[in-house]
Formats: sequence, structure tokens, C-alpha cells
Amino acid sequence: MLHFIPTPIGNLEDISLRSLRLLESATTIFCEDTRVTKRLIYLLKKKNLIHPPEQRFIAMHSHNESEVLAKIDISLFEEEVLYVSDAGMPAVSDPGCALVRFAQEHAIPYDVLPGANAALLAYASSGFCQSRFLFYGFLPHKGRDREVDLQEALYSGFVTILYEAPHRIMKLIEQICNIDPKREIFAIKEATKMHQKQFRGSAAEILEQLRMQNIKGEWVVVINSDTKSLGTISVEDIMALDIPKKQAAKLIAKITGKSPKACYNDLI
Repeated sequence: MLHFIPTPIGNLEDISLRSLRLLESATTIFCEDTRVTKRLIYLLKKKNLIHPPEQRFIAMHSHNESEVLAKIDISLFEEEVLYVSDAGMPAVSDPGCALVRFAQEHAIPYDVLPGANAALLAYASSGFCQSRFLFYGFLPHKGRDREVDLQEALYSGFVTILYEAPHRIMKLIEQICNIDPKREIFAIKEATKMHQKQFRGSAAEILEQLRMQNIKGEWVVVINSDTKSLGTISVEDIMALDIPKKQAAKLIAKITGKSPKACYNDLI
């Protein structure tokens, strides 16, 4: 059977008892990065939390998934086999989804264990009390695609969760400020780790705070919805934005109730 194992996103104590049991018993482990997984196994052994047998580690990441899947012997899954991403839930802004589809297509029994997830942790910590939210993961790194996706995130009508790298966090907050400096934001750095830090306020306020902070580490940014602006923004306002017609059509559809296709046809 195939098991997808969530791993701690910073604090080793967040590993579950079920994950420990499987990490101790499995002899074949597919990993996003074998070095990271071996390090995790080492730390768990050092704390006497597991005493695993000799194990085989197979790298399976976004750059080699197809190649690895093409060579897998289905009989391998007659024993306990694990997939472990570097941190957090497999297949959530991490590799693993292709292996899930592979298991489905080949009738391989599989199970995904629940565990640590930075997006949900940040959402629960934000205090933005809505029953629905959007998870964008990482925005495109640069260019027009990044601008378009950020516009969509800001005007989606929902709380939106983004991941960001330390060398782009200032750029992200600056971009939000340029669009809506009063937008309420919650940001968390190094979630669950020793130097975890949280920030909440307007985009302009957080930008000033970050200029005086050590910004090294992984970030999760939660952008509160702006229902007030959504209620008053007009089709003309959206058409004035410097974004492709396809993206403008999606935004117009949200405030008019028409289908995106109909809005796109109106624009062209």
C-alpha cells in the first residue's frame, strides 16, 4: 500500500504518531529530496522516536516524476511504500499529485495522512473570519503574469492565501501597496519554527514594519477580502486596468454575475 506522509513544516514535534509508525516500518520511501528525508529520519532516530530497518530512498520531484513513474514496478506496492515531501502536505504546492493519479490509474491502494500545512495554519491565525478562501500558492515570480494573478487575488471577493520566498516578500507587499495600501493583511514568517513571527495590519503598515525586520525565511501572506471595494468597483474601473481581456472578463463576471465567456465576448 502507498502512504503519503505529511512532515513538520518547522517543528519536529508536529509529526503524528501514525506518520512515525509508517516511517519506522516502511523499507521504500519516495522523497521530494532524499537529503531532506534522510535528515528527518536521522533526527527522529536521534530522539528515539523511531527505529527503522534499512531503507531505500528514491528521489521523486517535479523535474523527474514522469521518468520515475514510467519505471515503477507495480508489485512494489504490495509492501508498505511511502511518499514524503520536504515539509507539509504532499501535493499541496509540493510534488505528489502525479503519484496520486498513478495510484488511481493502476488501482493501487493509497492513503493520505493529515498533517501540518502552512496555508491552513496562516488562515486560522489571521482572524479573517470567512467560511471560504482561495489558495494561490506561489505567484509567478515576475512579469505580467505576476501582476495579473495578484490583481485576481486582490479582487476575487475571498480571503486569499499566498506563499512567498524571502527575497520576494518586500516586492509582494510593495505591489499590494501600489494597488490598495489600506488592504488588511496577515503575514507569518517561519511558521512553527523557533523564529516564527506574525504581522497584521494594512499593506502600508506591514511594509513599514518589514523594512525594520529580518525577512529571511519562508512566508505565508493572507490577504483579507475587500467586499466594500467589490461592491462599488465598476466595469469601467476594471476595463481601465492594464490587464489582458481574459483576466478582465473574470473580474467583470464576479461583479455582474454574467459568465466569464459572455463578459469576454463583450470586451472583444
